[in-house]
Amino acid sequence: MASYDDRDGFIWMDGKLVEWRGANVHILTHALHYASAVFEGERCYSGKIFKGTEHSERLIHSGKLLDMDIPFTVAEIDAAKAQVLKANGLTDAYVRAIAYRGAGEEMGVASLANPVRLAIACWTWGAYYGDAKFKGAKLDISKWKRPSPETIPSEAKAAGLYMICTMSKHAAMAKGCSDAMMFDYRGYVAEATGANIFFVKDGEVHTPKADCFLNGITRQTVIGMLKDMQVKVHERHILPEELESFEQCWLTGTAAEVTPVGEIGPYNFEVGELTRRVATEYEKLVRA
Repeated sequence: MASYDDRDGFIWMDGKLVEWRGANVHILTHALHYASAVFEGERCYSGKIFKGTEHSERLIHSGKLLDMDIPFTVAEIDAAKAQVLKANGLTDAYVRAIAYRGAGEEMGVASLANPVRLAIACWTWGAYYGDAKFKGAKLDISKWKRPSPETIPSEAKAAGLYMICTMSKHAAMAKGCSDAMMFDYRGYVAEATGANIFFVKDGEVHTPKADCFLNGITRQTVIGMLKDMQVKVHERHILPEELESFEQCWLTGTAAEVTPVGEIGPYNFEVGELTRRVATEYEKLVRA
């Protein structure tokens, strides 16, 4: 696999297509030093981005939460994503849009005089967890916790919020795991490093209340699917000691799609009928 900075193709940057290898920013770009960036991960299926407009809307909302007014409308962002997919000849792809504070007059913490930039790239990307999508992922339990919304803009898909996720996933991979589950600052079950989490018990679904982590678009989609399937969904605080009682588990996210979980630390789960059904129905939905 070629390095992400050494590929053929085009990346959309601030209104124009740039050759992939030339899509660069200055070393004093504010986002590089202070994490003043927000982004979106999206999947395109058979030429259509699943809920692309919702992702564009969330990108703008995330920017506002970081005092960044992205200088493009939702319609312009949607059009740019279509343009970059066409330029790269892709119909099934992962799409990454990132808005960030660029280099400008300021290089301290304050950056209001610096321009807000927007770039969009796309590439082919298979199953995020590899064969775990079929046999069940193995998760570590992270030592890092999702922080209080009083300390971070937890509604934003902001680059800086993923620092502890990267460290948690590295620690998990060192143990032979695919990912890590994180608790929140109160000790409740929260999410994985880049995906939301669901559990099954007695035919009903339980998922952590999204009050201090990102309420994922895929998470919301799956909750809607379950309700249409007449499956009762409980969005609530989940205590660590409850993990032993759950029978099934899966993760959701744009990259993860619907991925079953077989293990979380000492706890085991079956890849059961409901998990398989949700994964199958989600696959049908995104390709409809």
